[in-house]
Amino acid sequence: MSRIGVAFDKARADGRAVLVGCMPAGFPTVEGSIAAMTAMVEAGVDVIEVEIPYSDPVMDGPVIQKASDIALAGGVRTRDTLRVIEAVAATGAPVVTMTYWNPVERYGVDAFARDLAAAGGTGLITPDLIPEEAGEWLAASDAYGLDRTFLVSPSSTDARLAMTVGHCRGFVYATAIMGVTGARARNSDAAPVLVSRVREVTDLPVGVGLGVGTGAQAGTVAGYADGVIVGSALIRCLLDAPDEAAGLAALRTLSAELAQGVRTPTP
Repeated sequence: MSRIGVAFDKARADGRAVLVGCMPAGFPTVEGSIAAMTAMVEAGVDVIEVEIPYSDPVMDGPVIQKASDIALAGGVRTRDTLRVIEAVAATGAPVVTMTYWNPVERYGVDAFARDLAAAGGTGLITPDLIPEEAGEWLAASDAYGLDRTFLVSPSSTDARLAMTVGHCRGFVYATAIMGVTGARARNSDAAPVLVSRVREVTDLPVGVGLGVGTGAQAGTVAGYADGVIVGSALIRCLLDAPDEAAGLAALRTLSAELAQGVRTPTP
């Protein structure tokens, strides 16, 4: 079983959901991103989602786009992301990577899978790669024992949902809304229905992303999902801070609030 699977099993045994915290590699710097993700783990985040910064995202909202732009302007590259993954994996927390497909294709699919596994990564979340076009990745992930997480959405037909989750390993990423990432004032009404539909066709854990920004919202999502995925709200802690120390302090505070939220799910 993957380390992601172990994390979900442990949380389930504890009667709670897994908290997944997302941060782009290289934001605000390579070392700064390692410090930020380490702080998240220390404050109670169970799984770290390291995003490879990309210049043309299709799923990221303005907060993650801005953080990725800062990382890219600083010169971060895919090899830097692998170094970040290795450093964060050394904390003991499972590290999953979120990436658009072009950087992996450019690196070389088999070589990337090899180097990701060597760095301690558990697998990939691929928002713009569908199973029908993922032949190279399916083979490489099998060869190197990596998880693969494809996305399902409220608009997915029953047939497409079943096909997509059938190719997942580790967990399934359910997008709570039709749109881009970003914290929102209220939780999605469509997400509980989508999670229920996913559970009809797979025993894999289901993580819900897009829109969560507070401990209360995390608790609501934890009431029906196996995992709560948070990105923009955590990244904003660093974006809005006057300096690095203040940003890390805010990041620790919000991470702890979210961690408490998933530990007190709302039925």
